[in-house]
Amino acid sequence: MDQIKIGRFIAACRKEQGMTQAVLAEKLGISDRAVSKWETGKSMPDSGIMLELCELLKINVNELLSGERIMKEVYDKQAEENLLEMKHQLEEKNRQLLRTEYLISFPTIIAGLFMCFVAAYVDLPVWVRIELIAFAAVMIFVIAFVAVGIEQKAGYYECQKCHDRHIPTYRQTNLAMHIGRTRYMKCPECGQWSWQKKVLSKDDGDDRK
Repeated sequence: MDQIKIGRFIAACRKEQGMTQAVLAEKLGISDRAVSKWETGKSMPDSGIMLELCELLKINVNELLSGERIMKEVYDKQAEENLLEMKHQLEEKNRQLLRTEYLISFPTIIAGLFMCFVAAYVDLPVWVRIELIAFAAVMIFVIAFVAVGIEQKAGYYECQKCHDRHIPTYRQTNLAMHIGRTRYMKCPECGQWSWQKKVLSKDDGDDRK
């Protein structure tokens, strides 16, 4: 999506409705700085307020995401293209989150194991050994909780019984037995327990990571 084009379109539509950035922001319950960022292409409106924004600007969501008015005969095609683009962007965001999980997890585990190795085999005072092991344990424990939080938010888990894709709670994710990113959990749709695989999107497709 062309954020610059979308930003200019938002600005044009706002002016057509006779609103300043401050007035539009007030109606949406946000800051005028956020509106300014949209109109300069620095950010996109949050999905939670897109419908309200479109209503205020007298446009539809597909026109907003296209950055232009859409003729009736090309509306369906443009809508499909916009939905696909949003799907791809969401998948890429989830992919980046899962990469971040690896980037913070592996170095921390390696550093923690190294500290434990030093504490076990290097000639050090007892209190230093204890502090090294305790610090390593706390560090790994904290990062593990952070990593689970990242994994839980990125994408979905797919039930191997009914193939429903869902997002479990943080508690369910954290307490579930797991092998890598595959976790043994109860499906909220069919109620069956299975080893549920992490997938990037809600739709079918070869997007397992």
